[in-house]
Amino acid sequence: MVAERVEQVGCDPVRLGGELWGLFDHGHLLSVCWSGANLIPVAVRSDAAFDAFASRVRRSGGMYSSMFGDADAVLALWSRLEPLGWRARDVRACQPLFAIDRAPSVPADPLVHRATPDDLAAVLPASVAMFTEEVGYSPVAADGGAAYRRRVAELLRQGRTFVRRGPSGEVVFKADLGAVASQVAQVHGVWVDPRWRGHGIAAPAMAAVVQATLRETAPVVSLYVNDYNARALAAYRRAGFERIGTFATVLF
Repeated sequence: MVAERVEQVGCDPVRLGGELWGLFDHGHLLSVCWSGANLIPVAVRSDAAFDAFASRVRRSGGMYSSMFGDADAVLALWSRLEPLGWRARDVRACQPLFAIDRAPSVPADPLVHRATPDDLAAVLPASVAMFTEEVGYSPVAADGGAAYRRRVAELLRQGRTFVRRGPSGEVVFKADLGAVASQVAQVHGVWVDPRWRGHGIAAPAMAAVVQATLRETAPVVSLYVNDYNARALAAYRRAGFERIGTFATVLF
């Protein structure tokens, strides 16, 4: 996500919609932390860097919806913020990070396609259900859903949402390219209608997402998933994803 923003607009905080904090040593950039709606440590490895960014977070007074990224970095930064009085709704300390850069291991589902802005009425309920299930609260609670509706509509406008429809036209599978940089596209918001779970549609559907993304968007597709989501883990592995690391998320 950070790479996408920097590639699009550079490092100007106004255009970024957030700030990039850097730790330097004799002019050499050693570590970076993104501070926006979310807090994202990037390539932070030393205790000095974690201490410096924790201090900067404390002084910034920022309000974040979550902190996520490399598990070691996230948990190290969280271990410094929690004693300062920060409170989390949930800490997901182990989220396997997967990637794929080749043809999927199973045939792609031909019924999966990129959705368009005309699909908003069908996609929005699926997106709300996914968010509520994943995060634990409805995204329509705060402002009647206006901001979340805009986000879903923007993904549709950008051609970043893939869907599979059921026999009555309802969305039974959905996945978004939540972040797209030049070298990697990260899949977010994967959801299968509960009535269709256990029927084997997830792996072929993800294969279709991978196939289209590798062909049209980026040379690598990645995603991360909660370690307790056994069905999702099995589906991603079946589609050909390989684990390359571990993420963690702190939900505020």
